[in-house]
Amino acid sequence: MSNPLSQYFRQPSIYIRLPSTGKNYPAGTLTMPANGELPVYPMTAIDEITYRTPDALFNGQATVNVIQSCVPNIKDAWAVPSIDLDTILIAIRIASYGHNMEFATSCPACQDTSERGIDLRTMLDALRAPDFDAHINYGDLEIYFRPLSYKNLNDNSQLQYEQQKLLQVIPDSAVSEADKMTALTRAFKQLTEITIRSLSISITAIKTPQALVSEQPFIEEFLKNCDRDLFNQIRDHVLALREQSELQPLNLECTACKHKYEQVLTLDMASFFAPAS
Repeated sequence: MSNPLSQYFRQPSIYIRLPSTGKNYPAGTLTMPANGELPVYPMTAIDEITYRTPDALFNGQATVNVIQSCVPNIKDAWAVPSIDLDTILIAIRIASYGHNMEFATSCPACQDTSERGIDLRTMLDALRAPDFDAHINYGDLEIYFRPLSYKNLNDNSQLQYEQQKLLQVIPDSAVSEADKMTALTRAFKQLTEITIRSLSISITAIKTPQALVSEQPFIEEFLKNCDRDLFNQIRDHVLALREQSELQPLNLECTACKHKYEQVLTLDMASFFAPAS
């Protein structure tokens, strides 16, 4: 028997078009409507409890659960391309709490703090997808790129966090200077490995005159052994693609001293949703 209360269940509040237009989603992870617009539902009480769970926030599961709850056309939020993530989180925030958001800001010149407001719809409209069809030509190589998935981003963030915490602890540890240097060298090497792995995942394929190489271990080995100039070109290209898809800082003017400065808004679950509750 169907639930007689089902007509009172939450309904979609807004509809969004993904910057990726659905590209780079593995088969079965996204159901794209015919009109290309995904319905976004407001969060439930369970969703709010989920993003207040520290372990779930740290390992990314809270974000995954809330996305799949509020945007049910996304079947596996771990597969969401990075270029869609901000659009989805902003849409969930609008659906749940409305399009106006208050945030605290502090002037870097006089340290005056104030509350400001922003219309999240303007942020949503400003988000664009970079051109991932653009590739690098280097000699007879053609290098093609793709956005990282949320799973890739989360794994990299956790590894970087662990290594950075280690770098902070090592100088104060009660071990010999020689052991400290060994530990620091190992930690920096691990951070380099994380960077190379992230770059290799950002590459879809490398085309040579003889083959089209898409295997990630081969690409990672290539990055470890290619010349410095090519490596830097690849790194700068990936960084440029990432910057094009990120939210632009807000241009603010201090009401106390009239100093003009930029304010970055962070869309992680803890800071972006908690103030609204």
